[in-house]
Amino acid sequence: MKSVLIVNPKGGCGKTTIATNLAAAFANWGLSTALADTDRQHSSLDWLVGRPDTAAPIRGLDWSKGIKKPPKGITRLVIDSSASLRMNEVRELVRTADAVIIPVLPSVFDLRATTAFLKNFTDLKPIRKHKKPFALVRNRSRFGSRAVKRLDGFMVGTDAVDIGWLTDRSLYNEVAWMGLGVFDLRTKPALAIQQDWIPIVRFIENEG
Repeated sequence: MKSVLIVNPKGGCGKTTIATNLAAAFANWGLSTALADTDRQHSSLDWLVGRPDTAAPIRGLDWSKGIKKPPKGITRLVIDSSASLRMNEVRELVRTADAVIIPVLPSVFDLRATTAFLKNFTDLKPIRKHKKPFALVRNRSRFGSRAVKRLDGFMVGTDAVDIGWLTDRSLYNEVAWMGLGVFDLRTKPALAIQQDWIPIVRFIENEG
């Protein structure tokens, strides 16, 4: 089994959107997929409740009260972490993951919060010893904007792997209402968006 943790204590950076779409991607590729939700608000689990029976199956795991062993037969586990995690909670989640993805938005508030988080995160033993690979993804990016240019500069100053960006698309929100991800669709707009995810998936499969 390969597992990937989506983490950043800054709320609103897109962790759940990334986690649900990754889970949908793995499921549509025929992999037995589970989506673990550590948030007591159960955003990922609520998304699964609305998922139609005709969509590729994803197993939901409630980790809001602690980490549990995934069911047998799961080959891909996506962990959606909650906001405002304590560092000891992050440490435990990192231990369960093969790879870590940290989304960051191109805003001054997100950059400052992520900078503060990375100082403690990179001091965790599995990260410091390079036993657990981690990567940053620019989320909700708009090419050519000043904010994105500042974000590019921020990325240069980190030790994380750079796995590109996810553009700001309304389709993510539209399909989420139906319990779907962009990988559940075969429309031209969805197929175009799926190309943004290639570096992310490659990182998970090669490093995880």
